[in-house]
Amino acid sequence: MTPSILIVSLVFLGISMLVSGVLKSKFNSYAKIRLSSGLTGSEVARKMLRDNGIYDVQVVSVDGFLSDHYNPANKTVNLSPDVYNGVSISAAAVAAHECGHAVQHATQYPWLNMRSKLVPAVQLSANLVNWVLLVGVIMVQTFPQLLLVGIILFALTTLFSVITLPVEFDASKRALAWLQQTNVTTAQEYPKAKDALKWAATTYVVAALASIATLVQYILIFLGGSRNRD
Repeated sequence: MTPSILIVSLVFLGISMLVSGVLKSKFNSYAKIRLSSGLTGSEVARKMLRDNGIYDVQVVSVDGFLSDHYNPANKTVNLSPDVYNGVSISAAAVAAHECGHAVQHATQYPWLNMRSKLVPAVQLSANLVNWVLLVGVIMVQTFPQLLLVGIILFALTTLFSVITLPVEFDASKRALAWLQQTNVTTAQEYPKAKDALKWAATTYVVAALASIATLVQYILIFLGGSRNRD
């Protein structure tokens, strides 16, 4: 790893840790505020699915903190224990957000479909990209084509991060609209739910920017190595 890439990585690592810290603080704070409707996260999720005419998606509990996600492969909304059993603003916001992905899936939201199609390629590249880039940087003067392969593999990861942004923002938009329309959250609770999801989305923005910045650095190294070789 070159000094410039190391600096970029450290800068974004610091930003990522800061945002993650704020996110955890927000969620812990809002997790202590009981939802007036008295619904648990799992109940919120099932209600949102029903309200959107979705009956083939299961809501299940999974281990971990903020491990919540929607799996389009087996149509499950996976909620962490604190969200699944929680009767709080945080639980309602997260559960509704994950159901937002289920609604995207049911309505064939194009950005979600595109991201799903990229998953196999990203998983494959993730196992190779770091080693290919490392060796490629070392051999950039003699065999720049290897670094070019690494850049292409890393570009897949970057593309995935960028496509994730509209998917996450749209899921939050759907969740917040539903929370407000159904009065699952009160006028006082809604802004807190919105704030929690805003910080969750920020983590994806930071990850995408970090990936783009790193990709640019590798491209510059490749171009510099090619010029020196000529």
